[in-house]
Amino acid sequence: MTGAYIDKDYVYAVARIRGAELKLLNQTVMDQLIAARDADECVRLLAEKGWGDEGNTGDASEGMLSREREKMWELIDELVPEKSIFNVFRLSADYNNLKAAIKESVMEYEYPGIYISESTIDPELIRKAVKERDYGALPDSMVEVAREAHEAFLHTGDGQICDIMVDRACLSAILESGKQSKDESLEMYAELTAASADIKVAVRGAQTGKDREFLQKALCECDTLDINALTNAALQGQDAICTYLATTDYADAVEELKKSPTAFERWCDNLVIRRMKPQLYNAFGLGPIAAYILARENEIKSVRIILTGKQNGFSEETIRERVRETYV
Repeated sequence: MTGAYIDKDYVYAVARIRGAELKLLNQTVMDQLIAARDADECVRLLAEKGWGDEGNTGDASEGMLSREREKMWELIDELVPEKSIFNVFRLSADYNNLKAAIKESVMEYEYPGIYISESTIDPELIRKAVKERDYGALPDSMVEVAREAHEAFLHTGDGQICDIMVDRACLSAILESGKQSKDESLEMYAELTAASADIKVAVRGAQTGKDREFLQKALCECDTLDINALTNAALQGQDAICTYLATTDYADAVEELKKSPTAFERWCDNLVIRRMKPQLYNAFGLGPIAAYILARENEIKSVRIILTGKQNGFSEETIRERVRETYV
């Protein structure tokens, strides 16, 4: 697919996205939510902004957030009928569903609500394939990890081993999807997603004393990190990880990482939003649509942080430190 084709094909979609951007929550609205008395007041403010379903201002906590994500994908699917274009954003749901299916199969118990619907593969297909060990029913890219992670969990009873195997396969799939898209913004998102996940794994590994074998199974090769160097640093401790990161594209993350894992995660999300902001002035291509998807995901994440903070009695300052930057 050539750039000229993409530009011409998505002019109308980008025009619609420009209208949708007007409804995104800006910093002023986020400040109002943070200053609200409680979660119920947040819900009322969000309902006034059109969140949730019209006339439904009841228990908006998770229901409202889920509905907003559904509305976002309904719009994207209307504008871009070829759903595979944005697989890079949906693949994580597939692999989350794979982990859920493996654990249900091993535990021989069904857990309601653990499957994510905004995926590229029907969750029921994954559940059935794992339960019946019919791995060939899965996409080729998922067959091997499904079999190996399932067998590993069955033989060891270690859910963490299952998780790291599936998570690494997920990151590889996201990276591949980003590269196949031939779109700079989607490739950038995929690379940052993989790199930030690798850094988080390395830090957790250092803190819990994981060995080289564990780290090699968990870390995913990406373009902006030397996995061998990151592994060696993790074996030495978090200070060594920070020293290594100072030589990479993620040097600015070092201070945040020293503060806390939460501060680092916020930095990662903010970096993606900052890199996407130039798309606000782009009238062509997939970039503005991809940026809108990330903007919506980001604001839903921020609203969830605010609601959770209000429900748990966190101070405004504590909540503000966790809320992500807005796109508009």
